[in-house]
Amino acid sequence: MTDAQQTVRIAVVTGGHCYNVPPFHDLFRSLEDILADVQHLDDYCSSSTEVRRSYDAIVFYIMMTATPSDEGLPWYAGKQLTALTELGELSQGIVLLHHAILAYPDWPKWQEIVGFDPQFSGYRIGETIRTEIADPDHPITRGVEPWEMIDETYQMTNAGEGCHVLLTCDHPRNAHTLAWTRQYRGARVFCYQSGHDDRTWVNPIFREVLRRGILWTAGRI
Repeated sequence: MTDAQQTVRIAVVTGGHCYNVPPFHDLFRSLEDILADVQHLDDYCSSSTEVRRSYDAIVFYIMMTATPSDEGLPWYAGKQLTALTELGELSQGIVLLHHAILAYPDWPKWQEIVGFDPQFSGYRIGETIRTEIADPDHPITRGVEPWEMIDETYQMTNAGEGCHVLLTCDHPRNAHTLAWTRQYRGARVFCYQSGHDDRTWVNPIFREVLRRGILWTAGRI
């Protein structure tokens, strides 16, 4: 894909967790054939339905803990429950990156998107993780070899029934399942636990897996 008509346009939705802005934006600018609009959850949810639906995929990098609501919010936060409940109505892709997997822990709908209720018990930043390939034939992982990178570990339950596992690891402080795909209503979903900070974001294999994950959810590969 090279021409503008083939570019995949995505919303990268942030909120609930700080991040290093320049390298985060550099990460998404580096993804070939992808045009990213990085925005806070408030901006995404206060956009019109037409704008939200214009994206080929939505990448969530959020860690909101309170169940979304349409009430009791400032005007600029939009109708968050309404906006997020619309997910899956179209074939628009959904990507849950890193701590987005753990967002909205008391909201069953988010757990449906993730594919299970991830029971979380701890984390450690700056660990060396060796990523193994569970499915070498999937478009997201085809031709990818195992690799090591620095990232944050999550001690949590493994991906559940209905999740197609692509990447795993055997780190003692991390779940065995690292990345998986699933279907949520009409949408393809890619969940990728990796991606804490710029030590991970600069890794070329991480970038390629994320790029392919986005393209796969958008139906382009």
